[in-house]
Amino acid sequence: MVSVLCVKTARQQIIAAAPDQRGRSVAAAVACWLTVTPGAALAAVRLAGWERGPLVHLVAYTPYAAGLSVLPLVGALALRRWKAAAVAALSLAALAGVVLPRAVPGLAADAGGPRLRVMTANIKHGEADPAVLVDLVREHKIDVLAVQELNSGFIAAFDAAGIGAELPHRIVDDPAIYVNGGLYSRLPLTGTGIHQHESGFTQAYATVTLPGGAPLVIESVHSCAPLSLADVPCWFAGMRGQRPATPDGPIRLLMGDFNATLDHEPMRALLATGYRDAGATAGHGLSGTWRPIDHGFSLPPIAIDHILVDPRVAIREYAVWPLPGSDHSAVFAEISLPSL
Repeated sequence: MVSVLCVKTARQQIIAAAPDQRGRSVAAAVACWLTVTPGAALAAVRLAGWERGPLVHLVAYTPYAAGLSVLPLVGALALRRWKAAAVAALSLAALAGVVLPRAVPGLAADAGGPRLRVMTANIKHGEADPAVLVDLVREHKIDVLAVQELNSGFIAAFDAAGIGAELPHRIVDDPAIYVNGGLYSRLPLTGTGIHQHESGFTQAYATVTLPGGAPLVIESVHSCAPLSLADVPCWFAGMRGQRPATPDGPIRLLMGDFNATLDHEPMRALLATGYRDAGATAGHGLSGTWRPIDHGFSLPPIAIDHILVDPRVAIREYAVWPLPGSDHSAVFAEISLPSL
């Protein structure tokens, strides 16, 4: 009799506990899907190029999302939520597939002609230390420097720091506006001009010719920053206004502050015209080049400064160096040009 009573009591306890177990199960399922869904959504936006509005900002952090997407997969597997785990696995594979190749260096090729050492630096409205920038030029034997956000004060300080002795040739746009840009060169500049795209930003360009090498058209890029939702149309306009690669025409090099990462659809469209990103080609495509330093909070660095090269140009070296006073780093590459 006691045994029968015990069995009945145990059955009643199980039945009474079942609703609580079902509730916990539903809660676990909901929590699991809530952690899996953001990664899946970002993967869909990134692969399809659907970024609009605030999604432009989120897509910039795709490499970080790729790393974090491991966690939902582990959680789903631990909870034995197989459908959620499958979605998490697909999301992880998609994000890793677009991000990881940037960390794989290609072979150091040689295009057969002379080599050129180039660098780009956004000096943050002239707030960067001009002496440090001159030291970088001197130490690393830079041949052509692209500068963004110049102003009259910085130009004067740059001259006083000795840039003229290192890079005596230049083209600088109107220093009264921060959206301008300039090129400083050790070699004579020909075919100089100012390219203004529909966003209103201006970009200096020029042709450099080394002995025994094909002429190279270089442009100092500065595209509109999508800092707010109101700036996003300007950002799209600036990216659309960048000159495409010309594989059957002049050899081109674009370097500067694109305000776009390799995950943004407009940047991918520009690369699809024939350019290669020097950082990704050298296996350093995940090295951040910009991080806000004057906001109330700090964000992880992202790669928005680029050196894009014509497919006929080979990448020999690549590096990112700190630039005191600026929220951008200086970006360097040594390239090999095709011979004449």
